[in-house]
Amino acid sequence: VISCYCSFTLINLIHCFCSTDGFLEFITARCVFNSTDLKDIEYINSYYFNKLEYARFSSSVGEFVGYTEWGVKQAKYWNSEKERYCLNNVNIDYPNALDKSVKPYVRLSSVAPPAGKHPSMLVCSVYDFFPKHIRVSWLRDGQEVTSDVTSTDELADADWFYQIHSHLEYTPRSGEKISCVVEHASLREPLVTDWDPSMPESERNKIAIGASGLILGLILSLAGFIYYKRKESNSH
Repeated sequence: VISCYCSFTLINLIHCFCSTDGFLEFITARCVFNSTDLKDIEYINSYYFNKLEYARFSSSVGEFVGYTEWGVKQAKYWNSEKERYCLNNVNIDYPNALDKSVKPYVRLSSVAPPAGKHPSMLVCSVYDFFPKHIRVSWLRDGQEVTSDVTSTDELADADWFYQIHSHLEYTPRSGEKISCVVEHASLREPLVTDWDPSMPESERNKIAIGASGLILGLILSLAGFIYYKRKESNSH
């Protein structure tokens, strides 16, 4: 008995699974493109048997790479799939995938810097954006900072969205203004987030509560000491 199952995803990717007597056949067919022009479309067909890829065809180079004799014989057939499969579906997939964009949100925070020449470090964390390409930069008093800046790659969140983190090591100056600038396809203009070095209200409240508790403790201790002294005097 042979059983097969196929699933379709947002980016024109087909997964097909077939199994018989414990052996699994796994096939992926996908189109990679950045425009609706046929010349910009790459068709990729990969075949797996028991988790091992035994054949792959890519239309970008016009040839099939096979790891078995049977796979090599399929090159001519798969070479024609680009026009039949991709062109018919690109008008559906293009607006759903390439035209989709989601605005990022930004969070600035201060962290302990590594041992180095600067005593301070800021992190600009950018979350939940799509598509992947993004530019994150720093401004210091309106001038772009190009030194002492490091960034991660765009990190996939496994939910179609991405995140990225940019670090700025610096020596604070009185009255300066530091900003994180994010440029992305979803934004009509760069998103500028200014760093506020003042302490958040939640932290101020914690300190106020702690100070109040300390003062109350001192008052109670002093009252207890006075009571003890008076009691000791009366006993004599």
